[in-house]
Amino acid sequence: MEFSITLAIIIATSLVSWLGFSNDALRNALVLWPPAVSRRHEYHRFLGYGIVHADFMHLLFNMFTLYFFGRLMEGFYAQYLGPLGFLWFYLSALVVSALPSYLKHRDDPNYVTLGASGAVSAVLFAFILLRPWELIYVYFIPVPAIIFAALYTGYSVYMNHRQSDGINHSAHLSGAAYGVLFTVLMEPRVLSHFLAELVSPGG
Repeated sequence: MEFSITLAIIIATSLVSWLGFSNDALRNALVLWPPAVSRRHEYHRFLGYGIVHADFMHLLFNMFTLYFFGRLMEGFYAQYLGPLGFLWFYLSALVVSALPSYLKHRDDPNYVTLGASGAVSAVLFAFILLRPWELIYVYFIPVPAIIFAALYTGYSVYMNHRQSDGINHSAHLSGAAYGVLFTVLMEPRVLSHFLAELVSPGG
């Protein structure tokens, strides 16, 4: 059986998250709590927050999405960055997607964020660059990937402005932007491929 970084990430994240559901000390040691970074220099939290989740549905949604899109992107990055390329991309996406909310709440003792949503958004939007017209099933409803991307971005921008639901939409947006930027900088021909696919679906 071929080793899969995607599957390894899912197993590790699911295991730690599951333990964290009943172990507050573990979860509190990993969540991104900005004062712990700025005052105590606990930089591990920029990665640790991505392997703990608020609840089972939060975990399930992120890992389900990662499973379906991570496998293809893992093979794609391996062509350019070697067998661990996808792992470095995923870990860097965790850090980058958390930076805006960390900087905004650096001195806020009441703010915490957790979950892999930012990194998963990076994977998803990188996938959309390669296959913009692929159908994505949103609550069992098929939606073309590029349409989903537009709706997802618009919704995240709106909800990030409102800041009323306790979800870190900033991480979603930052992760999505990073996934696109990283992939285009790594392989600039992806952009021309994406544009060609947009004007000629399936061509």
